[in-house]
Amino acid sequence: MSIKAIRAAFAHCAFTGLSRNHLGLLLTELQPAWTTARENRLHARRTRARIRKAGAGRRPRLTFTDRVVITLVHLRLAIPHAALAVAYQVDRATVTRAVTQIRPLLARREFATPAGVRLHTLADAFAYAATEGVTLRLDATEIRVRRPRQGRPGRKAFVSGKLKQNTIKTTVAADHHGATLWCGATRPGRMHDVTAARIEGIDALLDAYPQVELLVDAGYQGLARDHHEQVSAPPLKLRPGTPPERQAAWEHDRKHQSSQRITVEHTIAELKWWRVLQRFTGRRELLPETINAIAGLVSDKSAGPGSPRRPRDLRRRRPIGRPPRPARHDRADRQRGPPSDQRPTDPADPQHHLPSALVKLTTTTPSTSQTSPLRPPTHPRTPTMITNGGCRTSPQSLCRGARFRAENGGGCPSTPFAP
Repeated sequence: MSIKAIRAAFAHCAFTGLSRNHLGLLLTELQPAWTTARENRLHARRTRARIRKAGAGRRPRLTFTDRVVITLVHLRLAIPHAALAVAYQVDRATVTRAVTQIRPLLARREFATPAGVRLHTLADAFAYAATEGVTLRLDATEIRVRRPRQGRPGRKAFVSGKLKQNTIKTTVAADHHGATLWCGATRPGRMHDVTAARIEGIDALLDAYPQVELLVDAGYQGLARDHHEQVSAPPLKLRPGTPPERQAAWEHDRKHQSSQRITVEHTIAELKWWRVLQRFTGRRELLPETINAIAGLVSDKSAGPGSPRRPRDLRRRRPIGRPPRPARHDRADRQRGPPSDQRPTDPADPQHHLPSALVKLTTTTPSTSQTSPLRPPTHPRTPTMITNGGCRTSPQSLCRGARFRAENGGGCPSTPFAP
């Protein structure tokens, strides 16, 4: 396979997770920053000003587009650097260097919003929510990481009390449409969810923005107790022996709060679609940068005009006054006509007193008598319906022997049917 075919294949959305339009906009946005960073690296290596013009000398094996695509493919599918190096016919160190150069650029893009501004910190998310009147949804998720070496200080800090594995925890903030507004507070898995949020200064932000409301899960009960007017958490579990009417009210309140908060769970699931966040096998120090890079890409998709999470009032609807399209079985019944039991009968017809099953067995259309039994009738919308065991069956779906017995009242054909 040629290198052109390989580049075209890896640029597909099945590998990168981005559409071609999104990929093109991303390349246009990152090109100036990557060029500036490359010139700074070259200047630091030369320790003097450039003598030749830009572009002179040996051309790199991987272009800027190749480096971005390789980074996206690695983040999306967690393909090893060695496998990508074999596909692009370069050394593994070249792929590792490309990922190391592009990943910080993706992480510095931060989080896009439907309003067009980008948010960098949790304070920016609160200010955006106060301006746009958005109710924030806050939740934490854990990502499995490698176990630290034996004897290293703080080794037990990564053991999660929930998963019983070595994890790193990050907090996600989303709006009512599921758009990622902020992702941060990356802490070891042993730390509690509300502790990680308090370290980020969420108490001071709630005091500074009293109009901002927050929907959280049961892990933030302490935050809801301290700010009960702004933070909404699920109701506490009732004790045994509670009256049934109170249990029904508690169940209703719990489901209502969960249905309002579920969008942040969808946002976290969209982050976990990127395979590298399902289990991070790299260095733990690089995980915060990787999370921010992926969260920025996810926020682009959720904030864009072609997002699948657009509000319902912006989705395409049927024009007012147009009747709804009938269901598939309704359209089939319309083509087939009413059942024979409901069709008007003529008293002069000598067969009107016979049961409907016998009428169907003894009645054929002129089209079927003029054509071969194996050929479809002239009018496919009104085929001869034959009752076979109480089921309405089309003549085309019966075998030759069954069709002969149905049309001639039993027996076997003396001569085979013509093909």
